[in-house]
Amino acid sequence: MKEMNFKTLEWTDGELRILDQTKLPLRVEYLDCKSVEQVAEAIKDLNIRGAPAIGIAAAFGVVVGMQNRNYKSWEEYQIRLNEVVSILGNTRPTAVNLFWALDRMKNVVEVNKEKSFKDLNELLLKESISIHEEDKLMCQRIGEHGASLLKEGDTVLTHCNAGALATGGIGTALGIIYTAQNQGKRIKVFADETRPVLQGARLTVWELQQEGVDVTLICDNTAAFLMRTKKIDCVIVGADRVAKNGDVANKIGTYNLAVLAKAHDTPFYVAAPTSSFDPAIESGEKIKIEERSKDEVTNWFGKRIAPSGTKVWSPAFDVTPAELITAYITEEGIKEGLKFKV
Repeated sequence: MKEMNFKTLEWTDGELRILDQTKLPLRVEYLDCKSVEQVAEAIKDLNIRGAPAIGIAAAFGVVVGMQNRNYKSWEEYQIRLNEVVSILGNTRPTAVNLFWALDRMKNVVEVNKEKSFKDLNELLLKESISIHEEDKLMCQRIGEHGASLLKEGDTVLTHCNAGALATGGIGTALGIIYTAQNQGKRIKVFADETRPVLQGARLTVWELQQEGVDVTLICDNTAAFLMRTKKIDCVIVGADRVAKNGDVANKIGTYNLAVLAKAHDTPFYVAAPTSSFDPAIESGEKIKIEERSKDEVTNWFGKRIAPSGTKVWSPAFDVTPAELITAYITEEGIKEGLKFKV
Protein backbone atom coordinates (compact mmCIF):
# COMPACT_ATOMS: atom_id res chain seq x y z
CA MET A 1 0.00 0.00 0.00
CA LYS A 2 1.43 3.38 -1.04
CA GLU A 3 2.48 5.69 1.79
CA MET A 4 2.39 9.47 1.45
CA ASN A 5 5.21 11.80 2.40
CA PHE A 6 3.02 13.32 5.14
CA LYS A 7 0.35 12.21 7.62
CA THR A 8 -3.05 13.90 7.49
CA LEU A 9 -4.05 12.55 10.90
CA GLU A 10 -2.88 9.95 13.38
CA TRP A 11 -3.68 8.68 16.86
CA THR A 12 -0.74 9.13 19.20
CA ASP A 13 -0.40 8.96 22.98
CA GLY A 14 -4.14 9.25 23.61
CA GLU A 15 -4.52 12.31 21.36
CA LEU A 16 -5.61 12.98 17.81
CA ARG A 17 -2.85 14.70 15.86
CA ILE A 18 -3.90 16.40 12.64
CA LEU A 19 -2.01 18.25 9.96
CA ASP A 20 -3.32 21.84 10.13
CA GLN A 21 -4.45 22.44 6.56
CA THR A 22 -5.17 26.12 7.18
CA LYS A 23 -1.40 26.67 7.40
CA LEU A 24 -0.57 24.99 4.08
CA PRO A 25 1.27 25.51 1.84
CA LEU A 26 3.45 27.98 3.73
CA ARG A 27 3.94 25.94 6.91
CA VAL A 28 3.57 22.31 7.92
CA GLU A 29 2.16 22.37 11.44
CA TYR A 30 0.22 19.84 13.50
CA LEU A 31 -2.57 20.25 16.03
CA ASP A 32 -2.81 17.91 19.03
CA CYS A 33 -6.47 17.56 19.97
CA LYS A 34 -6.92 16.53 23.59
CA SER A 35 -10.65 17.21 23.92
CA VAL A 36 -13.75 16.59 21.84
CA GLU A 37 -14.25 20.35 21.64
CA GLN A 38 -10.82 20.72 20.02
CA VAL A 39 -11.64 18.02 17.47
CA ALA A 40 -14.98 19.66 16.68
CA GLU A 41 -13.36 23.07 16.31
CA ALA A 42 -10.72 21.61 14.00
CA ILE A 43 -13.45 20.15 11.76
CA LYS A 44 -15.53 23.32 11.78
CA ASP A 45 -12.55 25.62 11.12
CA LEU A 46 -11.23 23.48 8.24
CA ASN A 47 -8.02 22.52 10.03
CA ILE A 48 -9.05 19.11 8.76
CA ARG A 49 -11.47 18.73 5.86
CA GLY A 50 -12.60 16.29 3.19
CA ALA A 51 -15.51 13.93 3.80
CA PRO A 52 -13.54 10.72 4.61
CA ALA A 53 -11.01 12.56 6.80
CA ILE A 54 -13.81 14.29 8.69
CA GLY A 55 -15.40 10.91 9.40
CA ILE A 56 -12.13 9.47 10.69
CA ALA A 57 -11.47 12.55 12.84
CA ALA A 58 -14.97 12.35 14.28
CA ALA A 59 -14.47 8.68 15.21
CA PHE A 60 -11.26 9.51 17.08
CA GLY A 61 -13.06 12.55 18.51
CA VAL A 62 -15.52 10.19 20.21
CA VAL A 63 -12.59 8.37 21.82
CA VAL A 64 -11.07 11.65 22.99
CA GLY A 65 -14.40 12.72 24.44
CA MET A 66 -15.11 9.48 26.28
CA GLN A 67 -11.71 8.65 27.75
CA ASN A 68 -10.18 9.73 31.07
CA ARG A 69 -13.49 10.13 32.93
CA ASN A 70 -14.88 8.34 35.99
CA TYR A 71 -18.32 7.01 35.08
CA LYS A 72 -20.55 5.92 37.94
CA SER A 73 -23.38 4.37 35.93
CA TRP A 74 -24.40 3.18 32.49
CA GLU A 75 -26.80 6.13 32.25
CA GLU A 76 -23.97 8.59 32.89
CA TYR A 77 -21.84 6.93 30.20
CA GLN A 78 -24.73 7.05 27.72
CA ILE A 79 -25.44 10.71 28.46
CA ARG A 80 -21.81 11.58 27.86
CA LEU A 81 -21.72 9.58 24.62
CA ASN A 82 -24.78 11.44 23.32
CA GLU A 83 -23.18 14.73 24.28
CA VAL A 84 -19.92 13.90 22.50
CA VAL A 85 -21.72 12.71 19.36
CA SER A 86 -23.84 15.86 19.34
CA ILE A 87 -20.79 18.14 19.62
CA LEU A 88 -19.15 16.42 16.65
CA GLY A 89 -22.34 16.04 14.63
CA ASN A 90 -23.04 19.77 14.77
CA THR A 91 -19.83 20.74 13.00
CA ARG A 92 -20.50 20.31 9.27
CA PRO A 93 -23.85 19.11 7.89
CA THR A 94 -23.22 18.14 4.26
CA ALA A 95 -20.66 15.30 4.27
CA VAL A 96 -22.38 12.02 5.12
CA ASN A 97 -19.16 10.31 6.26
CA LEU A 98 -19.27 12.31 9.50
CA PHE A 99 -22.62 10.83 10.51
CA TRP A 100 -21.77 7.40 9.14
CA ALA A 101 -18.69 7.27 11.38
CA LEU A 102 -20.57 8.57 14.44
CA ASP A 103 -23.28 5.94 13.92
CA ARG A 104 -20.62 3.22 13.85
CA MET A 105 -19.15 4.47 17.10
CA LYS A 106 -22.58 4.59 18.79
CA ASN A 107 -23.31 1.07 17.59
CA VAL A 108 -20.13 -0.24 19.24
CA VAL A 109 -21.48 0.90 22.60
CA GLU A 110 -25.02 -0.29 21.88
CA VAL A 111 -23.98 -3.90 21.20
CA ASN A 112 -21.55 -4.07 24.13
CA LYS A 113 -23.62 -2.70 27.00
CA GLU A 114 -22.49 -5.48 29.30
CA LYS A 115 -18.83 -4.43 29.05
CA SER A 116 -16.99 -2.29 31.59
CA PHE A 117 -16.48 1.39 30.81
CA LYS A 118 -12.78 0.73 30.34
CA ASP A 119 -13.50 -2.04 27.87
CA LEU A 120 -16.03 0.13 26.04
CA ASN A 121 -13.47 2.87 25.57
CA GLU A 122 -10.96 0.35 24.27
CA LEU A 123 -13.57 -0.94 21.81
CA LEU A 124 -14.25 2.63 20.67
CA LEU A 125 -10.56 3.15 19.98
CA LYS A 126 -10.39 -0.15 18.12
CA GLU A 127 -13.36 0.88 15.97
CA SER A 128 -11.88 4.28 15.12
CA ILE A 129 -8.59 2.63 14.10
CA SER A 130 -10.60 0.22 11.93
CA ILE A 131 -12.38 3.12 10.24
CA HIS A 132 -9.00 4.69 9.51
CA GLU A 133 -7.49 1.46 8.15
CA GLU A 134 -10.58 0.74 6.04
CA ASP A 135 -10.27 4.19 4.52
CA LYS A 136 -6.67 3.53 3.51
CA LEU A 137 -7.72 0.33 1.74
CA MET A 138 -10.72 2.09 0.18
CA CYS A 139 -8.45 4.74 -1.31
CA GLN A 140 -6.11 2.12 -2.71
CA ARG A 141 -8.97 0.29 -4.43
CA ILE A 142 -10.50 3.47 -5.84
CA GLY A 143 -7.06 4.33 -7.19
CA GLU A 144 -6.71 0.95 -8.86
CA HIS A 145 -10.16 1.05 -10.47
CA GLY A 146 -9.86 4.67 -11.56
CA ALA A 147 -6.35 4.32 -12.98
CA SER A 148 -7.76 1.88 -15.54
CA LEU A 149 -9.59 4.84 -17.10
CA LEU A 150 -6.39 6.83 -17.63
CA LYS A 151 -3.96 6.38 -20.49
CA GLU A 152 -0.32 7.37 -20.86
CA GLY A 153 -0.11 11.14 -21.36
CA ASP A 154 -3.67 11.95 -20.27
CA THR A 155 -4.52 15.35 -18.85
CA VAL A 156 -6.96 15.54 -15.91
CA LEU A 157 -8.84 18.53 -14.49
CA THR A 158 -9.73 18.38 -10.79
CA HIS A 159 -11.46 20.64 -8.29
CA CYS A 160 -10.96 21.32 -4.57
CA ASN A 161 -8.90 18.63 -2.82
CA ALA A 162 -9.85 14.96 -2.92
CA GLY A 163 -6.42 13.65 -2.10
CA ALA A 164 -4.55 12.28 0.88
CA LEU A 165 -5.28 15.50 2.76
CA ALA A 166 -9.00 14.69 2.50
CA THR A 167 -8.82 11.03 3.50
CA GLY A 168 -6.97 8.55 5.65
CA GLY A 169 -5.11 7.11 2.66
CA ILE A 170 -3.87 8.30 -0.74
CA GLY A 171 -7.12 10.05 -1.60
CA THR A 172 -10.02 9.41 -3.94
CA ALA A 173 -9.70 11.61 -7.05
CA LEU A 174 -5.98 12.20 -6.51
CA GLY A 175 -5.48 8.59 -5.45
CA ILE A 176 -6.33 7.69 -9.05
CA ILE A 177 -3.59 10.04 -10.27
CA TYR A 178 -1.03 8.58 -7.86
CA THR A 179 -1.90 5.02 -8.84
CA ALA A 180 -1.67 5.77 -12.57
CA GLN A 181 1.70 7.45 -12.00
CA ASN A 182 2.95 4.44 -10.02
CA GLN A 183 1.94 2.29 -13.00
CA GLY A 184 4.36 4.28 -15.12
CA LYS A 185 1.80 6.51 -16.84
CA ARG A 186 2.71 10.15 -17.24
CA ILE A 187 -0.35 12.12 -16.17
CA LYS A 188 -0.71 15.90 -16.25
CA VAL A 189 -3.11 17.65 -13.89
CA PHE A 190 -4.83 21.03 -14.00
CA ALA A 191 -6.09 22.08 -10.57
CA ASP A 192 -8.82 24.67 -9.98
CA GLU A 193 -7.87 27.20 -7.29
CA THR A 194 -11.29 26.53 -5.65
CA ARG A 195 -12.53 29.77 -4.16
CA PRO A 196 -13.17 31.06 -1.59
CA VAL A 197 -10.58 29.31 0.61
CA LEU A 198 -8.38 27.91 -2.17
CA GLN A 199 -8.27 24.22 -1.35
CA GLY A 200 -7.05 23.57 -4.89
CA ALA A 201 -4.30 26.17 -4.86
CA ARG A 202 -3.14 25.63 -1.28
CA LEU A 203 -3.71 21.91 -0.84
CA THR A 204 -4.05 20.02 -4.12
CA VAL A 205 -1.10 21.72 -5.80
CA TRP A 206 1.04 21.29 -2.66
CA GLU A 207 0.09 17.64 -2.32
CA LEU A 208 0.69 16.78 -5.98
CA GLN A 209 4.05 18.52 -5.86
CA GLN A 210 5.05 16.37 -2.87
CA GLU A 211 4.49 13.32 -5.06
CA GLY A 212 6.19 14.68 -8.18
CA VAL A 213 3.03 15.01 -10.28
CA ASP A 214 3.01 17.49 -13.17
CA VAL A 215 0.40 20.00 -11.96
CA THR A 216 -0.69 23.40 -13.26
CA LEU A 217 -2.87 25.78 -11.24
CA ILE A 218 -5.74 27.67 -12.91
CA CYS A 219 -8.26 30.22 -11.67
CA ASP A 220 -11.77 28.80 -11.29
CA ASN A 221 -13.12 30.95 -14.13
CA THR A 222 -10.48 29.59 -16.54
CA ALA A 223 -11.95 26.09 -16.79
CA ALA A 224 -14.21 26.69 -19.80
CA PHE A 225 -11.45 28.30 -21.85
CA LEU A 226 -9.08 25.53 -20.76
CA MET A 227 -11.44 22.84 -22.02
CA ARG A 228 -11.90 24.65 -25.32
CA THR A 229 -8.26 25.42 -26.05
CA LYS A 230 -6.31 22.60 -24.43
CA LYS A 231 -6.92 18.87 -24.45
CA ILE A 232 -8.59 17.79 -21.20
CA ASP A 233 -9.14 14.05 -21.29
CA CYS A 234 -11.40 13.92 -18.24
CA VAL A 235 -12.54 15.66 -15.07
CA ILE A 236 -12.18 13.77 -11.78
CA VAL A 237 -13.67 15.11 -8.54
CA GLY A 238 -14.55 13.73 -5.13
CA ALA A 239 -17.90 13.77 -3.31
CA ASP A 240 -19.21 14.69 0.11
CA ARG A 241 -22.55 12.94 -0.33
CA VAL A 242 -24.24 10.97 -3.11
CA ALA A 243 -28.04 10.81 -3.04
CA LYS A 244 -30.13 7.74 -3.86
CA ASN A 245 -30.74 8.96 -7.43
CA GLY A 246 -27.03 9.56 -8.02
CA ASP A 247 -26.95 13.34 -7.53
CA VAL A 248 -23.65 14.44 -5.99
CA ALA A 249 -22.93 17.14 -3.41
CA ASN A 250 -19.35 18.34 -3.63
CA LYS A 251 -17.34 21.53 -3.20
CA ILE A 252 -18.98 24.61 -4.69
CA GLY A 253 -17.95 24.89 -8.34
CA THR A 254 -18.23 21.18 -9.09
CA TYR A 255 -21.56 21.67 -10.87
CA ASN A 256 -19.93 24.33 -13.07
CA LEU A 257 -17.32 21.80 -14.21
CA ALA A 258 -19.93 19.12 -14.88
CA VAL A 259 -21.89 21.46 -17.14
CA LEU A 260 -18.71 22.50 -18.94
CA ALA A 261 -17.59 18.89 -19.34
CA LYS A 262 -20.95 18.02 -20.91
CA ALA A 263 -20.68 20.96 -23.30
CA HIS A 264 -17.17 19.92 -24.35
CA ASP A 265 -17.91 16.17 -24.56
CA THR A 266 -15.44 15.43 -21.76
CA PRO A 267 -15.92 12.51 -19.33
CA PHE A 268 -16.86 13.64 -15.82
CA TYR A 269 -15.96 11.15 -13.08
CA VAL A 270 -16.86 11.17 -9.39
CA ALA A 271 -14.46 9.25 -7.14
CA ALA A 272 -16.01 8.40 -3.78
CA PRO A 273 -16.18 5.59 -1.22
CA THR A 274 -19.44 3.75 -0.70
CA SER A 275 -19.61 5.41 2.74
CA SER A 276 -20.37 8.67 0.90
CA PHE A 277 -23.47 7.16 -0.72
CA ASP A 278 -26.62 7.94 1.24
CA PRO A 279 -29.73 5.90 0.30
CA ALA A 280 -31.74 7.84 2.88
CA ILE A 281 -31.56 10.97 0.69
CA GLU A 282 -33.79 10.60 -2.38
CA SER A 283 -32.17 13.35 -4.47
CA GLY A 284 -29.70 16.19 -4.33
CA GLU A 285 -32.52 18.61 -3.58
CA LYS A 286 -32.81 17.01 -0.14
CA ILE A 287 -29.13 17.39 0.79
CA LYS A 288 -28.52 20.07 3.40
CA ILE A 289 -25.98 22.52 2.03
CA GLU A 290 -23.63 24.16 4.50
CA GLU A 291 -23.29 27.93 4.26
CA ARG A 292 -19.99 29.45 5.30
CA SER A 293 -19.13 32.76 6.93
CA LYS A 294 -19.18 35.83 4.69
CA ASP A 295 -15.70 36.65 6.00
CA GLU A 296 -14.25 33.87 3.85
CA VAL A 297 -15.37 35.87 0.83
CA THR A 298 -15.00 39.50 1.93
CA ASN A 299 -11.74 39.03 3.82
CA TRP A 300 -9.24 37.07 1.81
CA PHE A 301 -6.60 35.65 4.13
CA GLY A 302 -6.64 38.63 6.45
CA LYS A 303 -7.14 41.35 3.83
CA ARG A 304 -10.53 42.94 3.12
CA ILE A 305 -11.39 42.78 -0.59
CA ALA A 306 -15.02 43.94 -0.50
CA PRO A 307 -16.68 47.05 0.96
CA SER A 308 -17.71 46.88 4.61
CA GLY A 309 -21.30 45.71 4.97
CA THR A 310 -21.35 43.78 1.68
CA LYS A 311 -24.02 41.05 1.61
CA VAL A 312 -22.65 37.60 0.80
CA TRP A 313 -24.12 34.21 -0.08
CA SER A 314 -21.46 31.53 0.29
CA PRO A 315 -22.65 27.91 0.02
CA ALA A 316 -19.79 25.51 0.66
CA PHE A 317 -21.16 22.89 -1.73
CA ASP A 318 -23.33 22.53 -4.81
CA VAL A 319 -25.21 19.57 -6.29
CA THR A 320 -24.35 17.96 -9.62
CA PRO A 321 -27.28 16.07 -11.22
CA ALA A 322 -26.69 12.42 -11.96
CA GLU A 323 -27.29 12.89 -15.69
CA LEU A 324 -24.06 14.92 -15.93
CA ILE A 325 -21.92 12.19 -14.36
CA THR A 326 -20.18 9.74 -16.68
CA ALA A 327 -19.33 7.25 -13.95
CA TYR A 328 -18.78 6.81 -10.21
CA ILE A 329 -15.47 5.29 -9.17
CA THR A 330 -15.79 3.46 -5.85
CA GLU A 331 -13.77 0.86 -3.99
CA GLU A 332 -16.20 -1.72 -5.41
CA GLY A 333 -15.57 -0.76 -9.03
CA ILE A 334 -16.69 1.65 -11.74
CA LYS A 335 -20.42 2.30 -11.99
CA GLU A 336 -21.76 3.98 -15.10
CA GLY A 337 -23.77 7.17 -14.59
CA LEU A 338 -27.54 6.80 -14.54
CA LYS A 339 -27.33 2.99 -14.65
CA PHE A 340 -26.13 3.17 -11.04
CA LYS A 341 -28.42 3.96 -8.15
CA VAL A 342 -27.53 3.99 -4.47
